[in-house]
Amino acid sequence: MTEQPFATQRRHTLFFLDQIRDFSPVFLDTEVDATAIAVGRERARRAGERRSVVSYVVHAAADVLRKHPEANAAIQGRLDPVVATYDTVAAKVTLDKTLDGRRVVLATVIPRLESASLADVQAHLDRAIEADPDTAEEFAGIRALRRLPWQVALDRFREAARRLDRRPAVTGTFSVTSLGHRAIDGFHSVGGTTITLGVGRIADRPVVRDGAIVIAPVMRLSMAFDHRVIDGAEGADVLTEIKDALEGYAE
Repeated sequence: MTEQPFATQRRHTLFFLDQIRDFSPVFLDTEVDATAIAVGRERARRAGERRSVVSYVVHAAADVLRKHPEANAAIQGRLDPVVATYDTVAAKVTLDKTLDGRRVVLATVIPRLESASLADVQAHLDRAIEADPDTAEEFAGIRALRRLPWQVALDRFREAARRLDRRPAVTGTFSVTSLGHRAIDGFHSVGGTTITLGVGRIADRPVVRDGAIVIAPVMRLSMAFDHRVIDGAEGADVLTEIKDALEGYAE
């Protein structure tokens, strides 16, 4: 057996897990007929543009959450909790990055989605994917946490996460995380927001259309919601409306 200090590149992950200890998750999932997404991505490819599956999920979910302010919300406190609802929609999207030689999970927050186009979402994601965590300004806060003493860094992380007025900018009002680049059909994740969407791979599967079985691209979409903020009926409405939006996509 070998022992070594915890990698400081992943310090923010431990701080995040500390932050979400009070989260009371309920997990839902559904299957999305991804034909419309596939058509849109191919159309974009022919036009020399890129459209990721995550960009579709972010854009569709933002439109749904704009109509469900109770879910576009955040909670703070235990004994005397306060719930804030937001008139802006922002998505936290997880990224697979390398920080100082270590593979880590980082995140980017896409703001003001209530007025963003699908192309706007994709442009933000492309910039975040291309950004170098060792030098990019977007990840300066993560680098700063590594330089501080452990307790000081944890206190600052907690302070930033505690402020409800800063949640849209710091953590987004909902989260999207994807493992669809690998052979993962579905998974459930807690992103620290009231709504977290988990995106699996798209694979050809049998579906029923007009009473006939056909083969279509299908994507598993999961959702974790914080039961402290909304109940199951609201969560089911949100996930169903996101599914419907993705299946009926038209740019």
